[in-house]
Amino acid sequence: QLQLVESGGGLVQPGGSLRLSCTASGPNADYYAIGWFRQAPGKEREAVSCISPGSTKITYADAVKGRFTVSRDDTGTTVYLQMSSLEPEDAASYYCAARFGALCNSDMTYWGKGTPVTVSS
Repeated sequence: QLQLVESGGGLVQPGGSLRLSCTASGPNADYYAIGWFRQAPGKEREAVSCISPGSTKITYADAVKGRFTVSRDDTGTTVYLQMSSLEPEDAASYYCAARFGALCNSDMTYWGKGTPVTVSS
């Protein structure tokens, strides 16, 4: 059983930056791919980024490429999502999710409860 806790959400002005954290606790947490997903009110959930164990494979959605950076700490149990040049369209609840192995997909095994991001002036 893996537990995921997100933090770092909040209110930011357009063009600003925010760093989200996802802390994973449980057996072999560092062996899980961690993905970031987001869901805005009235919209479907969408994948934002994924980082594999050991940070060997990283992917981004086209909408965030060049603006968001995902990273993993040395223990492999905390994953960060550095978000820059934020746009109103980035406003959503952000969730991290975990899946054993190297890849993220829509069928992630464990989910956090989410952290809200509001982009507004």
